[in-house]
Amino acid sequence: MTDFDALYRSDPDPWSVASSWYERRKRGLLMAALPRERYRHALELGCGTGEMTRLLALRCATLHAVDGSAAAIALCGKAIAADGLSNVRLSILQLPHDWPVQQDESADLIVVSELAYYFPDAQLNEFLRCCMHRLAPAGEWVMCHFRRDFHDRVQATGLLHRAVGRLPGLRRIVAHEDEAFLLDVWRKDDGASA
Repeated sequence: MTDFDALYRSDPDPWSVASSWYERRKRGLLMAALPRERYRHALELGCGTGEMTRLLALRCATLHAVDGSAAAIALCGKAIAADGLSNVRLSILQLPHDWPVQQDESADLIVVSELAYYFPDAQLNEFLRCCMHRLAPAGEWVMCHFRRDFHDRVQATGLLHRAVGRLPGLRRIVAHEDEAFLLDVWRKDDGASA
């Protein structure tokens, strides 16, 4: 797997997340796809340098942004501090082994963008299980992933999104199929009987 710390140390924006049209367009579509204007507590898994984090923070009472790279988290921290965002908590965690949500904490929004295709099967299954467990009733789960092949991809984007779609208790409410990426939003059953 890629050494993301080394990558971020050699280039603070290795994928041109701040400037590329692909990334800016994807962020805009993802934010527009969120069904609610405001969220109580969001979890962003794989926050990188914080471009999406900064946008999510404006729509969430609290946001917990997580990345496995200390270098990326340092850059994200600088970005949110520069914006004066005090509702964001940052964590350096190796997913899915380290899980960022406390036992009694749930999220009404989980955002997974450009991350899950790095997980081998066993880790992917654990990751999906943890997301499902921590998603609050009626909470929304966003998956957004690049479709084209690249050297350290482990999972195909279509497979990832189909795997989430097969989880019991989720209903897809937004589907955007782009030639470059897939963007899906699922809502968890609220637990109320019909």
